[in-house]
Amino acid sequence: MNAYKPVHRVAIVGTGTIGASWATHFLARGFDVTATDPAPAAEKALRSYVDAAWESAATLGAEPGTSPDRLRFTADMRQAVADADFVQENAPERPELKVKLFADIDETTPPDSIIASSSSGITMSVIQAECRRPERTLIGHPFNPPHIIPLVEVVGGTKTAPETIRDAMSFYAAIGKKPIHLKRELPGHVANRLQAALYREVVHLIEQGVLDVADSDDAVSWGPGLRWGVMGPNLLWHLGGGEGGIQHFMDTLMPRLTGMWQDLGTPELTPELRERIVDGVLEEVNGHSVDELAAQRDAMLLSLLAVRAASGPHSGTAGRSA
Repeated sequence: MNAYKPVHRVAIVGTGTIGASWATHFLARGFDVTATDPAPAAEKALRSYVDAAWESAATLGAEPGTSPDRLRFTADMRQAVADADFVQENAPERPELKVKLFADIDETTPPDSIIASSSSGITMSVIQAECRRPERTLIGHPFNPPHIIPLVEVVGGTKTAPETIRDAMSFYAAIGKKPIHLKRELPGHVANRLQAALYREVVHLIEQGVLDVADSDDAVSWGPGLRWGVMGPNLLWHLGGGEGGIQHFMDTLMPRLTGMWQDLGTPELTPELRERIVDGVLEEVNGHSVDELAAQRDAMLLSLLAVRAASGPHSGTAGRSA
């Protein structure tokens, strides 16, 4: 895989929430998309999702002439991937399933195609174990929903070729994503681990009676969460250091932060604590459905992304080149 292969046809393997969202994004970016899923009602659910999400995807930059009509569906996985230039797999998180599935995809696709997995917890070294051409396989883990959230975590397995990482990074960037390259495999990759670290402390604070559920959500979304939607923590600490920037922060303010590390909690998620969180969330949503809340979330995300786009192509990255 020394020469970059242009992508014209994309295959989506697995059309649950993540796969359907990926399909929407690829369609909006002008690709011919063939999707496959063995579930009996998969095609109907997929087309319903794409229709509902199309306006949001188009708002973020649909290519001229794009249409949901360029979506094909087949229950035959081998047929779906037979002419694919790029495969995005989204099957259930079961290692034995993904190992066999990737071996089958590897056997069927053109030998110079890239095969990516959306897996959130299984490493590519495990998934690629039975592939004949494992060098063209990698993780391309999105953040939900992929047709709105730009982040994609790219990480190879022990047998993945460097050119595959390079080409996948270029491809994701070209279709409006924000790919980051993980230099090492980790369970859960990076973004989910960051979420887990924050939520562990949120649960600890609820457990200790410091905050109720609604106030813990507000503490994040109306405080640091607003800043994190603009810049990451390292850049924000650079600003927090004032004129001296990050060096001043490290010299004078970092010791206070590390002091807090020693006091962070590791809560025991007892049945009582689970129930307290569930009850608190249900009280917080005040009868609104999951679909209603998701629509509200997506509308605000689209507004934030529009502001970031208007601020320039390097908004939030301090002018760092792509």
